[in-house]
Amino acid sequence: MITRRGLLKLGGGTALAGLSLATYALGYEPRFALAVRTYRLTPPRWPSRLHLRAAVISDIHACDPWMPLSRIAKIVSETNALAPDIVFLTGDYVAGLSSFRTGTIASPEWAAVLAGLKAPLGVHAILGNHDWWDDRSAQRRGGGPTIAGDALEAVGIPVLHNEAKRIETPRGAFWLAGLEDQLALLSGYGGRQGFRGLDDLDATLKAVTTDEPIILLAHEPDIFPRVSARVSLTLSGHTHGGQVRVFGWSPMVPSRYGPRFAYGHVVEHGKHLIVSGGIGCSIAPIRFGVTPEIVLVELGEPPVA
Repeated sequence: MITRRGLLKLGGGTALAGLSLATYALGYEPRFALAVRTYRLTPPRWPSRLHLRAAVISDIHACDPWMPLSRIAKIVSETNALAPDIVFLTGDYVAGLSSFRTGTIASPEWAAVLAGLKAPLGVHAILGNHDWWDDRSAQRRGGGPTIAGDALEAVGIPVLHNEAKRIETPRGAFWLAGLEDQLALLSGYGGRQGFRGLDDLDATLKAVTTDEPIILLAHEPDIFPRVSARVSLTLSGHTHGGQVRVFGWSPMVPSRYGPRFAYGHVVEHGKHLIVSGGIGCSIAPIRFGVTPEIVLVELGEPPVA
C-alpha cells in the first residue's frame, strides 16, 4: 500500500525528473551540445576506389542566444578538425525563431565565420527554406538573388541553384548537384497560405555530362522519391530529426511524408539518402534526443597505407 508520504515522494521525484528533462531540452542540448555523426558506405554507382570524406553542416539558424557567432565558430573548428576532403552546407543559415530569440545575426556576419571552413576540395552550399522566407525582397521578386546566398558568395563559398559541377579528386571525379529550395516562395506573401518551390530536379541532373557518380544536395528530403537511381547519394537537412526524438521516433516532422525521411540513413529501392539532424532550432528552441550534429560521410574504401 502506498502511503501519503510515498505519494508525495513519487510526485516530487516525477516533478524533479520532468524539470531536469525540460532544462536539458531547453537549456543545454540546443545551446551547447554538439556531436559528430559518421556514416560509412559505398552506394551504387560510387567506385570503391573513390574515397571521399565529406562533412555536412545543416540548419545553423544563426541567432542570439541559441546560435551566436561563437557557437558557429566552434562548429567550424570542430569540422576542420575532422580533416574533410570537402564540406557541404545544406541550407537554413538564418534564424527560424521569431518569438524566442534576443537578436538576429546579419548574414555577412555568420558567412564570415563560415568562411573559416577548410577543405582541399572546397566548401559548397545550397539554400534552405528559411533563407528564402526571411528575405522579403526575394519574396516580392518571386526569386533571387537572396541576401543569404550573396553573403556566402561574397566570402568565397559558391551556392548551387539547380546546378551541377564536376569535382576532380586524386582518386577520380564526381558530380556535385545542388537543388534550389522546394519551399522557397510563400504564395499569398504575408499570409503564408502556401509554398512554391524553385527546384528543378530534371534541369539539375541534365547539367551532368559524364557517367561519373553524383552527389545531390537537397535541403528538404521530400524530393527523394523522385530522385533518379543515377544519383549515388542524396544529402538533406531541414527536418532537424523532428527536434524531439524518443526511442527513434519523432512526434512532429516537417515533411509531407511524416517520419519516413525524418533522420539518418535511408535506403529505398537501392537509392541512398542521408538526412542530417542539423545544428540549430526552428519554431521553438528545443531539442531532445537529437543532438545538434556535424555529419561526416565516408564514401568508398580508404586507401591502404
